[in-house]
Amino acid sequence: MIDKFNLKINTHLYEFINNEVLQGLDLDKEIFWSNFSNIVDEFNPINKKLLKKRKDIQIKIDEWNKSYKGKEVDIENYKKFLVEIEYLVEEGAEFTVETTNIDPEIAYICGPQLVVPITNARYALNAVNARWGSFYDAIYGTNVLGSLPNLKKYDPKRGQDVVKYAKSYLDNFAPLKNSNWDQVKNINLENNKITFKLLSNDSTVFKNENQIVGISKNIQNNLGELILVKNNLHCRIIINNKDAIGKVDSAGISDIIFESAISTILDCEDSVATVDADDKVTAYRNWLGLMKGDLESTFTKNEKKIKRVLNENITIKTLSGENKILKGRSLMLIRNVGHLMTTPAILDNQNEEIGEGIMDGVITSLIAIHDLKKLDNKNSLYNSIYIVKPKMHGPEEVAFTVKLFEKIEVMLSLPMNTIKIGIMDEERRTSVNLKECIREAKSRIAFINTGFLDRTGDEIHTSMLAGNFIRKADMKNATWIKSYEDRNVDIGLECGLQGKAQIGKGMWAMPDLMAEMVDQKISHPKSGANCAWVPSPTAATLHAMHYHQINVLDVQNNIIKNRNKAKLNDLLSVPILDRQNLSQEEINAEIENNAQGILGYVVRWIDQGIGCSKVPDINNIGLMEDRATCRISSQAITNWIENGLITKEQALNALKKMAIVVDQQNKEDSNYIKMSPNYNSIAFQAAKELVFEGANQPSGYTEPILHKRRLEFKSKNK
Repeated sequence: MIDKFNLKINTHLYEFINNEVLQGLDLDKEIFWSNFSNIVDEFNPINKKLLKKRKDIQIKIDEWNKSYKGKEVDIENYKKFLVEIEYLVEEGAEFTVETTNIDPEIAYICGPQLVVPITNARYALNAVNARWGSFYDAIYGTNVLGSLPNLKKYDPKRGQDVVKYAKSYLDNFAPLKNSNWDQVKNINLENNKITFKLLSNDSTVFKNENQIVGISKNIQNNLGELILVKNNLHCRIIINNKDAIGKVDSAGISDIIFESAISTILDCEDSVATVDADDKVTAYRNWLGLMKGDLESTFTKNEKKIKRVLNENITIKTLSGENKILKGRSLMLIRNVGHLMTTPAILDNQNEEIGEGIMDGVITSLIAIHDLKKLDNKNSLYNSIYIVKPKMHGPEEVAFTVKLFEKIEVMLSLPMNTIKIGIMDEERRTSVNLKECIREAKSRIAFINTGFLDRTGDEIHTSMLAGNFIRKADMKNATWIKSYEDRNVDIGLECGLQGKAQIGKGMWAMPDLMAEMVDQKISHPKSGANCAWVPSPTAATLHAMHYHQINVLDVQNNIIKNRNKAKLNDLLSVPILDRQNLSQEEINAEIENNAQGILGYVVRWIDQGIGCSKVPDINNIGLMEDRATCRISSQAITNWIENGLITKEQALNALKKMAIVVDQQNKEDSNYIKMSPNYNSIAFQAAKELVFEGANQPSGYTEPILHKRRLEFKSKNK
């Protein structure tokens, strides 16, 4: 550790900031660290007070729930109690957000949003480059056609089915006059006009020629690409009759490329395992590479060495001959950690760890200045920095973040409101006070979204002593969840987020089930959300179809005009289980399902430092697991123990039984450390602790236990 201005800074982090981040920026390193120290002195004590207030409020709610357990609760009396303990605040007057300098991906382009662990450079590059995705590849490689492909060799029959599916889709995306795309023989550019020669030798044009954005030509100066648009999303039709696909296509079309992941959240939080300074430097270094534009990743695939770099912007020509730029990369947002966790990377003048969220705010903003200074391939065309802030509890904590961002802007000589804030509506105290949370950030709000898993975890923990909660799968049909999802959109629109900020929805967690996603996830744009999370670039390409089919702006306008607002009373309803509705077999199945999910995730987190991965569930269906999924599963078992539905012995037996299952599921992984038959591994102990100490964990969060156990593992395996 290096002593600087009342701080003790890890040497690796200190040298990284000085020698890599500050290089090329007009900032003196001594002044930077002095100002950093001042921010820690000011905000660290406030952060601690906010966390103490969370704890004090939870104690009062626990006492309330104990006294009313088994009784019918009067909702008005409950709300009065929540106001008295400062959990629920009175709503103020109507207002409209005032955010300016917002990029179009935030303001008016509706589409898929990727979330990717920042610690994995290859995945990060894939995600940011997923602004464009092959529709042909997305169909061919998934179960959209009803089956999966043979991975060993190309299947020409499947290829024909892919082309048929894609062209049928084009009939809806960009219909032709009196014909279909499968009848096209040639696509011609004549006198600045696009025409189509048909197999019948007739000619036709688009029904709506305003969909034509532009073209690009190939090296023979022939038409090589036709670019269309619908609902602000582009589609690039690649024409190449020398390509293996194009030469057997009647129109010479070799691929159809969709504008897919409009924005990407680079995640420093739930999907990573960053427990010390070295881990944090890995995260920050990748963010630096993305902001400077020089991040690269080299890896071997199919015995070939591949180098991945960031895509460049795309230059096309309009039909009138003018140059037009299409962005080649997703708009990048960075998700910092919340207010709870501290970091051993920097100690304060009391030799205590500082708030990790404070460090994230300063350093990720500092790194983003490299993008603000660029002239080409900029992330933000409006010189904004987008920070998603998770796990805030109510307006007071949002106000704390806003003040922190204000001080960071002063420290870094940035214009006021350069740093935009994304509010994750994933904690109950934020949901019930969402309007006031937005008010606190009204000059810099750029994003709100719902997160079913974390929100359910907090729902369980907040009302832990109210009784046994319903099963996890049943939660999606609970009264509170519909109110939660609808109120998020209602309040966002009421506060004027339309055209100024994203209103987002949560993750599709089954990356292998793309046909099911195509069938179901259209519900997100239909809900009035202008973005929704997807687990992969392929999923982004397929989810883009939903935003072609649904004009979200029209949906939002209809909600504003016609929909009755979702009720706070419904949001505050607690989904208590009717014990008579569950058999012992169903109870056992629920415990084992949750136990398997916890173990499958935790064993990779602790032993391999993998913060997010596709984990096979109890039925061997791959699910994207991160700390949010672990939080809900562990809190669900804890709740049933605390309220006497099951015993600790039952829970422990389920964990041991599922450890054998998880060991078997991971038998092909050479880095895997078995948990059975001894059940004394650090990972298994962590899983037990998450369940048996779950009631005592702050808000039911998994981070404190996971970080402690991961550090223990790293210490023993140096």
